[in-house]
Amino acid sequence: MTSRLRLAQAKVAEADLDLYLVSHLPHVRYLCGFSGSSGMLLLSRRDAWFFTDSRYAEQIRREVKGAKRVVPKSGSLIEAICASELLRKGHPRLGFQARHLNVDAHAKLQRGVTGALLVPHDELVEPFTTVKDSREIVSIERAARIADKAFQRILKVIRPGLRELDVARELEYIMLKLGSEGKAFTTICASGARSALPHGDASKKRLEAGDFVTLDYGALVSGYCSDITRTVVLGRATPRQKRLYRVVQSAEARAVAKVKPGGSTQAVDRAARQIITRAGFGSKFGHGTGHGIGLEVHQGPYLSPRTDGILKAGMVVTVEPGIYIPGYGGVRIEDDVLVTSRGHRVLTTAPRHLIEIEAR
Repeated sequence: MTSRLRLAQAKVAEADLDLYLVSHLPHVRYLCGFSGSSGMLLLSRRDAWFFTDSRYAEQIRREVKGAKRVVPKSGSLIEAICASELLRKGHPRLGFQARHLNVDAHAKLQRGVTGALLVPHDELVEPFTTVKDSREIVSIERAARIADKAFQRILKVIRPGLRELDVARELEYIMLKLGSEGKAFTTICASGARSALPHGDASKKRLEAGDFVTLDYGALVSGYCSDITRTVVLGRATPRQKRLYRVVQSAEARAVAKVKPGGSTQAVDRAARQIITRAGFGSKFGHGTGHGIGLEVHQGPYLSPRTDGILKAGMVVTVEPGIYIPGYGGVRIEDDVLVTSRGHRVLTTAPRHLIEIEAR
């Protein structure tokens, strides 16, 4: 953790800041190890101070490394930070995470540090969270294995008559039993025409014979996420369903093959998009092909037509093309892929062929 703090402190100096307030909890955890739900980290060019409330006074003794621990006796964390002597000396340039500081907290910060110049700066921490070290990779691998095993088990549960909510909850319970700390994000179970919703949260709709059933879910290990999607058919697949599935399967395989160090994120997206477009479904694939994962389920790099970055060894990205036809249904296949020094390694290994679940 201390090496990460030193790197962040060097970035504070490079950005011509005197202090930097880290309020986004995944970034706080990345820098100092805190896993709770209330905490902020204040960095100078040489030191770090971690602020939390009394609920976590004992927890931070075990978790927080490399930062001085501050537990205010009263008031909010922002108020405690504003009262710090660090912000009372001269006219410091205080950077803050504009995307992650809510309006109320920003207003309190403005009122409380009248002598400081507030500088919005969102790109100080995230760029070096995108490349994972060996421990982070192990955690993501374990989360991926849990997701793989959960898929095999949920296949034995899915049947006509179950509500999407029932399937989603059972899937989450299975992951907990397999060792997940919780769900990485809101579990998606979308069936029939609802499978055309890329983010179709589970509903009270009951599964029916002939439905596409799309499952998008992830496990958590040491705070690190996995993110996998599989689409199955409840019963025998129709020729149209088989065709849609083949196109997405081919697009995903082609995109995964483009994942390598030095490769372009746009090239990965383009590989999937070309296959789907040539099959006549270009307008039915509206989202990016993937994104980075780590302590957050969505982080850089982004694999899309609108962002062009370079892949580096140690990055873990999702590859998740899909086709979505309103009123009919959709298919998405998603895997977690580690960029290695020589190419890539797919971390999620659940079957990618079209699975037809016979009625029981």
